[in-house]
Amino acid sequence: MNAPIDRALVWFRRDLRVDDQAALYHALRSARQVYCAFVLDRDILDALPRADRRVEFILAALEVLDEDLRQRGGGLIVRHGIAADEIPRLAEELDVQAVFVNHDDEPQALARDARVAEGLRSRSAELRSFKDHVVFERSEVLTGTGGAYGVFTPYKNAWLRKVDAFYLSAYPVDRHAAALAMSERAGGVPTLGDIGFQPAGLTPHVGRGSRGAEALLEDFLERIGEYHEKRDFPALKGPSYLSVHLRFGTVSIRRLARLAHERMHGGDRGAEVWLSELIWRDFYHQVMHHHPRAMTASFRPEYDAIRWETGPHADALFQAWCEGRTGYPLVDAAMRQLSQTGYMHNRLRMVAASFLCKDLGLDWRRGEAWFAQQLLDFDLAANNGGWQWASSSGCDAQPYFRIFNPTSQSEKFDPDGRFIRRYCPELAALDGKAIHAPWQRAPLAMQGVGYPRPVVDHAEARERTLARYAVVKSRALP
Repeated sequence: MNAPIDRALVWFRRDLRVDDQAALYHALRSARQVYCAFVLDRDILDALPRADRRVEFILAALEVLDEDLRQRGGGLIVRHGIAADEIPRLAEELDVQAVFVNHDDEPQALARDARVAEGLRSRSAELRSFKDHVVFERSEVLTGTGGAYGVFTPYKNAWLRKVDAFYLSAYPVDRHAAALAMSERAGGVPTLGDIGFQPAGLTPHVGRGSRGAEALLEDFLERIGEYHEKRDFPALKGPSYLSVHLRFGTVSIRRLARLAHERMHGGDRGAEVWLSELIWRDFYHQVMHHHPRAMTASFRPEYDAIRWETGPHADALFQAWCEGRTGYPLVDAAMRQLSQTGYMHNRLRMVAASFLCKDLGLDWRRGEAWFAQQLLDFDLAANNGGWQWASSSGCDAQPYFRIFNPTSQSEKFDPDGRFIRRYCPELAALDGKAIHAPWQRAPLAMQGVGYPRPVVDHAEARERTLARYAVVKSRALP
């Protein structure tokens, strides 16, 4: 237990809430005065397009966070600069003895935090870090021999054996909120224009910060019992839509897991399946911690021997995929949903990723980078894990010979074509059967509507993929 200190600074990052916030709780327990800050980090922001939905989401979340802190006697200091410089400088200005943060295990974040810790040491302060973003992290769930899990189901079973009320309990922040301090530096949240950005069209349903998360959670809990039946059908209201709030910490993962765990033990099948999805999130984060190399290379090294398509034709195929012009309606609807809203249904993420790798023969890293640019809920560990699953190069991935048929997926998961019609309105006049393969089933109706023919033949592409992946068998480790 660290000795009590006079003043502390809580540096918010991907934990933009007051409720059940680990670093905030520990700071309030440790210091007589606690200041709060967020840095709009130019190391991240300068590389983004000037219209980025995530920046809009963050600013709205910061406004709510500032309001919540002010209600408790504090306020949020917002800086725009290089976080590795701004935090040590602010710590010196406020004369704090420690900066409290929650862990961020992304490789770039670890490097940033090391720089911050060094800058604080030179100012006679320290960086104190806590678990908050996942239920179990790093090496908390290990195999019987002390190694990291590489297969999900055994990890999930170990996770469920370990979890209890202690790990799912909330940090009682409000019990200690009297230590929150207001600084004259807490001058409110800047606008998009103040930091050189412009509106990108954030969809209203995501809501503002923790208040938006609360509304979405309340709605989801009324239908969670049907989650397992509806979650794979993009035209239905099946998912929780909380992924962006988990990404930026505007809702507590402990709270969500606790609710799901309690309902699961009450016999709620939907809650049980949803909890499994939350455990996948923990799984991918522990993979990132133990295998940071996999964030840029194949988790299974033999898959780096695959020769992906390159050159002008490959670039044209990639552009068609990005823009939703592949000629496969479900793939195109998914990609248009992404570009129009910053969200993509989870089933469609698998379909779109499989199509890029195994129909177009393009490197999964190209798709991963596009999702990283477009997804409002982009999370490095989960995005990387999902793409490596689809390309068969990751841990516990689908076998390389499992190749989604985009037409079959469309018929199974959007049988009436409702989702396709929403995002591909040029196909709205087709009936439910024709809409899944219009080039075969309604060629005359397609004349003049502006919808492209398929950029590849799936059956032929499948054979090319099996040949492309043959190198994996010859290089596979014993």
